[in-house]
Amino acid sequence: MLVAWWKKNRRLARYLSYTRPLPASKKQRLKPKEMIENNIEFIKQVIEKNIPIHNFLGLKLLVIEKGFVRVSVPFRDEVVGDIRKNRWHGGIIATIMDSVGGIAGGTHFKSFDDKLATIDLRIDYLKGAEASSIIVEGKIVRLGNRILVTKMKAFQNDELIAEGKGVYNFIRIDNSTKK
Repeated sequence: MLVAWWKKNRRLARYLSYTRPLPASKKQRLKPKEMIENNIEFIKQVIEKNIPIHNFLGLKLLVIEKGFVRVSVPFRDEVVGDIRKNRWHGGIIATIMDSVGGIAGGTHFKSFDDKLATIDLRIDYLKGAEASSIIVEGKIVRLGNRILVTKMKAFQNDELIAEGKGVYNFIRIDNSTKK
């Protein structure tokens, strides 16, 4: 299915994979729900494989809806922070939670030119993460004209191990007024 979509939307696919920018006159403006529903397999591919840190960590997109995302990240030796107890490094968990907040914000993009940057990230670690996969979910709390606020939670074996809040600069690029 991804191959068929790629052939049908070759220019857009090239633009999204950063190999060749799409001319401004050809850029599409879609509603956020259309962007997600029409391109779910492609979005999943971009999130899991084209973002280097996600690819390295083995991040798998489980659920993506407007304003909500859930991912799974398997345990591997490279994420160990406490070698005595073989536990996850807190910075890796924070990185995943930041990414999840950003992906949740990306569900509100109206253009492929819209941008998102982290302003502030706060993580509360509630329990040490054992040597098994974690599930992280993020939900939008508030979306203003320029500021996005998300809440994220990390689970392991259905137990809450960390929760956090992310504040992001959300920049909408309006191509309709450009010539």
